Amino acid sequence: MSETPSAAAPPGPPGASDRLDRGILVLGLVIVSGTIMAILDTTIVNVALKTLGHDFKTDLSTIQWVVTGYMLALGTVIPLTGWAVDRFGGRRVWMTSIVLFVAGSALSGAAWNIESLIVFRVLQGLGGGMLMPTGMAILSMAAGPRRMGRVMSIVGVPMLLGPILGPVIGGWLVDNADWRWIFLVNVPVGALALALAWWRIPAGEPHEGRAALDLRGLVLLPPAFALSIYGLSQANAHGFGSPDTYGWLAAGAVLIALFVAHSLQRGDRALIDVRLFADRTFATASVAVLLVGVALIGSLLLLPLYYQTARGETAFAAGLLLAPQGLGAALAMPVAGQLTDRLGAGRVVPFGIVLLTLGTIAFTQVSAGTSYWLLSGALFVRGLGLGATMMPTMSSAIATLPQRAVARATSSLNIIMQLGGSLGSALLAVLLSRQIGDRLPQASGSHGGFGDIPEAVRVKVAPLLAESFHAPFWLALGLTAALIVPALLLPRRGARHLPHEPAAEQVPEVAPHL
Repeated sequence: MSETPSAAAPPGPPGASDRLDRGILVLGLVIVSGTIMAILDTTIVNVALKTLGHDFKTDLSTIQWVVTGYMLALGTVIPLTGWAVDRFGGRRVWMTSIVLFVAGSALSGAAWNIESLIVFRVLQGLGGGMLMPTGMAILSMAAGPRRMGRVMSIVGVPMLLGPILGPVIGGWLVDNADWRWIFLVNVPVGALALALAWWRIPAGEPHEGRAALDLRGLVLLPPAFALSIYGLSQANAHGFGSPDTYGWLAAGAVLIALFVAHSLQRGDRALIDVRLFADRTFATASVAVLLVGVALIGSLLLLPLYYQTARGETAFAAGLLLAPQGLGAALAMPVAGQLTDRLGAGRVVPFGIVLLTLGTIAFTQVSAGTSYWLLSGALFVRGLGLGATMMPTMSSAIATLPQRAVARATSSLNIIMQLGGSLGSALLAVLLSRQIGDRLPQASGSHGGFGDIPEAVRVKVAPLLAESFHAPFWLALGLTAALIVPALLLPRRGARHLPHEPAAEQVPEVAPHL
C-alpha cells in the first residue's frame, strides 16, 4: 500500500498536448459522477441526526455513530486502495467500490433499527473511501504528469460542492420526503455511475509486483480507534471516571501502542509508516491535520443540531444556514493554494487559524434568538479560515519529504484527518448530550433524546437548549486556537525555494474529504 496505484489507464504519449482533450474531460466527468456521492455523504446525514434520534428513540451519543462509523470506514479503506488497484486493475476496483457504496446506501435506507443503520453506514463508507483515490489514479494515468494540475481541478469539483450541497440536499429530502431518501437517492446515481464506468473507464492491467497488504496493521489500527471512540461514547452514560469508560479507552491505547511497534518493524510497508513522523514538518502538519479533523469536522455535527433544536428550524433551513461555510471555503481554497506556493504554509495557515477562531467565537455565545445574519457571517469567516488552513497544511506536510514517500504520506494524512473527525464527532456529541441532560433531565436517557421534546415544550426550553451548545463550541474553539502552535512551525518558504526533485512518476493516492 505504500505506493500509488500504477495500473489504471496507459499514460499519454510523451509528446501529447498539455490540453485536456475531450476523452480526458469525459473520463473526468465519469469519475466525478462517482466521487460526488461519497463526498456528499460525509455531510448530508448531519441535518438528519435529530430526525434519526426521534425515529429510532435513541440518544445523541448513539446516533453520532451514524457519522462516526462512516468516517472510520473511510479512513480504514484508504490505504487499501493502491494495493487493490495494482492487484485487480482500476476499473474493477472502481466498479466494486460503487457496488459497495450503493449496496450500503440501499441497506441504510431500509434500516430497521439504529444498530442496523450503523452497520450499513460502515459498509457504505468502505465503498466510498475507495472512490476518490481510485478515481485519482485512473485520471492521473490517463492524463500523464504534465496535465495533473488541470486533472486535479476536475477532481476538486465535488470536494468544493460537497460541503455546500450536502446539508441542503439532505435537509430538503428529510423535510419533503423521508430521511431514508438521503441514502436511497444514491441508488439511481450509483447505477448511472456504474454504467458510465463500464462504458468509459479503461480496464487496466493488474500488476502483481506490489508489496503485501498490511493485514496486521488493519487488525490493530482501525479497532484501536473504534475502541477509543466507543469509550468516549460510554462517558455519556457512565462518566469519564467510570471503568466502563477508561477500560475501553485503555484498550484502544494498547492497540495503538502495538501498531506503533509493528509499524517501526514493517517500515514503509505498514498501514501508516510512523517513521515519517521523524520529519519535523510532516509531524507538525500531522498534528495540525488531526486537530482540524477533531475541531472542525466534529463541529459540523453541532451546527445543524443547534439550528434544529434550539431554533426550531427545519432540516432544509438548517442546511441552507450551513451553506456560508462551504462558500467561504470554496472561495479561499484556490487563493490559499497560490499564496502557499509563493510564501509558504507557515505564513498562510496562521492567518487561516485566526479566521477560524474568530468565526467560532460567535457560536460560544449562541442563544435562542441570536441573529442569523451574525451566525451566517461567522460561518462564512470560518469557511475562509478552513480553506486557508486545511489544504495548505496538507501540502506543506509532503513538501520536504523524498518523492518516494509522497504517496505514503498523503495516504497517512487522510487517515489522520478521518480519524480526527471521528474522534471529534464522538467527543463533541458526548459533551453536548451531557450538557442537555444536565439542563433538561427529562430529555436524557437511553430511550429518548432532545428530538422527543414536543414543539410547545421546546419553545419554552429553547434558552436552555441553546446554552447547552456553549461548552461544546468552547471546546471546539480551544482546539482550533491550539492549531496556532503547529502552524507557526510550518515552513515559511514557498515551493520555489524548496530543494528541487524530479517530478514524480506517480501521484498521491487520495485527496481529502472535506
